[in-house]
Amino acid sequence: SQYTGLIVRRLREQRVHSHLFNGTIKAKELKQFNLAAIVLSGSPFSVYEANAPKCDPAIFEMGLPILGICYGAQLMALSLGGEVGPSGVREYGRATATVLAKAPLANGLPKSFDVWMSHGDRVTELPPDSIDFLVTSDCPHTGFYIPEKNFYGLQFHPEVHHTPLGGEILENFLYNVCGCKGDWVMSDFADTAIREARD
Repeated sequence: SQYTGLIVRRLREQRVHSHLFNGTIKAKELKQFNLAAIVLSGSPFSVYEANAPKCDPAIFEMGLPILGICYGAQLMALSLGGEVGPSGVREYGRATATVLAKAPLANGLPKSFDVWMSHGDRVTELPPDSIDFLVTSDCPHTGFYIPEKNFYGLQFHPEVHHTPLGGEILENFLYNVCGCKGDWVMSDFADTAIREARD
């Protein structure tokens, strides 16, 4: 999606190494990496279209925390038994999210805050055992999670600067949910790339 590279950047700005994989990668291929979590990004497609990109369903059985953003949240919901359909109101722009319930991603957030929406579809029915923790006036499932699986879905984009508290939300995911240490720096990546090039 147009935001995928920005998501990678925002995660790295949290001092956590983030690697971009093609959406067609298989779970068995991902297992060779020492992953702490998976982030499913956006897409201009509708998840219910026949030609819409889908991830390997086995990714949801890897036992890793997963954060779905926009299309990624819809794909996760649909893959796990929920439903997705066209929004009654296409949202593009700023909206106000309200915290409905305690959730790891909402730690330290105010009761209401601005988020950036960019979608024509939305989750219309949550997967089993899901809990809504964020809502906007036009999107009832703005933020949801499945506690026993450690899966989280956000309809908005936390990675853009139009979501002022997006960094805190990503930080909550990386540190409170995934247990990342935040000890990675870009020079680590550069040093590794240089060594691999020499080899």
